[in-house]
Amino acid sequence: MLHCFKPGDQKYFTRVVREEDCAAFDSGAVHPVYSTFALARDAEWCCRLFVLDMKEADEEGIGTMLTVQHHAPAKAGSSVDFTATIVQLHTHTIVCRYEAKVGNLVIATGEQGQKVLKKEKLQKLFEL
Repeated sequence: MLHCFKPGDQKYFTRVVREEDCAAFDSGAVHPVYSTFALARDAEWCCRLFVLDMKEADEEGIGTMLTVQHHAPAKAGSSVDFTATIVQLHTHTIVCRYEAKVGNLVIATGEQGQKVLKKEKLQKLFEL
C-alpha cells in the first residue's frame, strides 16, 4: 500500500440525486428524497477515492465500517457535495470522516473505514 496521504487530507465527490437514489423499498417509493442507503453508498465511494490512489496492483480495498447521521433531506435533482477527510491511517487501515452538503446545508455526516489487502488474501476470505 502506498502511503501518499496523511490525516487531514481530503477528497471530494458530487452526486446529483437521481430518481433511483430516492427512498424506496420492495413495497414501492417512500419519499422523493435522497435515501440514507444511497447516501451511504456515495459517502463510501468518496472515502474510497483515497484507496484508489493508495492500493498497489496486487491489492484491493474492502469496507470495514460505515456510520451515517442523516440530518436533512435532499430532493431529486439536488447536487450533493461530499468531502472525505482522513482521520486515521494505521498500517493497511484508513478511516475517514465525511460530510455531505447541499449548498451550505449539511445533510449528513459520518465515518467510513477500509482496509487495503492483497487480492490473494481477499480471494481466500471470499471462498469461506
